[in-house]
Amino acid sequence: MTQAPHAGALAPLLLVATLISPAADAQDTPPRSDRHYIGLLATAINHRTIGPYSERAWGNASTLVIGGHLTDLFHAEIRLGAGIQDAEVPDSDLSLSVDYYGSWYLGLHYPVTDYANIYGQFGFSYVRGSAHLGHPEDSRNSPYRALDDVPESAFSTGWLAGLDFQVMINTYLVVEGGKLFKDTRSNIDSFQFSGGLRYEF
Repeated sequence: MTQAPHAGALAPLLLVATLISPAADAQDTPPRSDRHYIGLLATAINHRTIGPYSERAWGNASTLVIGGHLTDLFHAEIRLGAGIQDAEVPDSDLSLSVDYYGSWYLGLHYPVTDYANIYGQFGFSYVRGSAHLGHPEDSRNSPYRALDDVPESAFSTGWLAGLDFQVMINTYLVVEGGKLFKDTRSNIDSFQFSGGLRYEF
């Protein structure tokens, strides 16, 4: 006859189960309101409503994110970005460059699962950049001649909406998009779309 396992033989299994249980993890995890975070994102900048025909052009940048959780739902952060590739406007010799930018946001995040959150945030951005028009005498560049002296800097409101997934302990994969700034003189709207990693500590 097969004998039932002795209680002593089950002790190691019970210990392992206790150590990996969600309750044990929850006790070891500090409240989110006590955490700060840092992130690095690859950013695509989409410039819209360029010139009289509302052309669009894409440029690339990198973004450093530094922030902290104010409560379990609210956070605040600053962002510093630098342009990598200028945006070339189709069918013209106009290029738009973003040299660097800085942003401040206040946001709200909400957990949709144990490992994913959605968030939205609103804030302000300062952008330093320029426009360059090659061969202004060319007829195809005539709609953009007034943009050659677009202000080199802009201060504007902006917003972001995104989703993050926990891929490792305290490490999140981030996907987001929103409005970076609007140049009031040229009426060019610039939107940002980013993806990268964020680490909480």
